[in-house]
Amino acid sequence: MAAIDCRGVTKRYGAVTALCDLDLTVESGEVFGFLGPNGAGKSTTIDILLNYTYPTAGEVEVLGMDAEAETVAVRERTGVLPDGYGPLGEMTGREHVEFAIEAKQGYEEPMALLERVGIPDAADRPATGYSKGMRQRLMLAMALAGEPDLLILDEPSTGLDPAGAREMRQIVLEEADRGATVFFSSHILEQVEAVCDRVGILSEGRLVAIDTIDGLRDAAGATGQVTVHLDSVPDSLPGSIRALDGVSSVEASDRTLTVGCENRAKGMVVQACYNAGATVENLETSQASLEDLFVAYTQDGGGRRTRETATPEAER
Repeated sequence: MAAIDCRGVTKRYGAVTALCDLDLTVESGEVFGFLGPNGAGKSTTIDILLNYTYPTAGEVEVLGMDAEAETVAVRERTGVLPDGYGPLGEMTGREHVEFAIEAKQGYEEPMALLERVGIPDAADRPATGYSKGMRQRLMLAMALAGEPDLLILDEPSTGLDPAGAREMRQIVLEEADRGATVFFSSHILEQVEAVCDRVGILSEGRLVAIDTIDGLRDAAGATGQVTVHLDSVPDSLPGSIRALDGVSSVEASDRTLTVGCENRAKGMVVQACYNAGATVENLETSQASLEDLFVAYTQDGGGRRTRETATPEAER
């Protein structure tokens, strides 16, 4: 059963189309990264999943239930860490978590959740005095209450230092191992690349790509880099490599070539070195980052598009 199933979802606000014909399926148990520039429609999608707003057209099912007709049941089984939330009340951190556990009919000990997110020492302090990072950790603890089947995390790293972001990633992976589905929206692309099975990229209200990160690299033809260390660089070699299909840049020094190219061209670069009579002493390669892919799929209004080519089970 799909954890999230959006079919032909469109949302208009007057003359503005925030979402246009969105088809999106997130399978149970996967960690799904949801990316897009500001204004792309990510928050609108999350609001529709939780029935905070209604789609103009289309159908939405969450955990096998109609998101509009069965809102209460959906929310009971969903933990949410919103990107924007109002000021926390006068209650202590412990009391906030107790409230969340009771609302979700959970059985956890509040201190266990506070320890899990790294703020047990602040349990009995009023949450109004928490720092931004502590508030974010508290909201994560509340989202985890009741062992939800679906976690929706909207910019979960906001306010966290590097150690806190690492702990958050570990919690995401632990929840996936437990069997929960994690829908993960973030501007910090390294976070998404570290934990997600698949990624969907939204641009101007349209889903322009959905695949594994490796699948996105292949479909986009995004460039990585190969650095070849040689005994010497023949004069004709840089020009020969620059002429290869899939090569975007060549930088040469006395004994090193640094070539920006698509993955498929890396072997041709090395072969060209041998053909020129150079001896390859060492080789270093790197792949296009998720940031590179994000730019490739969202530039020019998101002109590129790829279909899903891998299942989350294949990535685990």
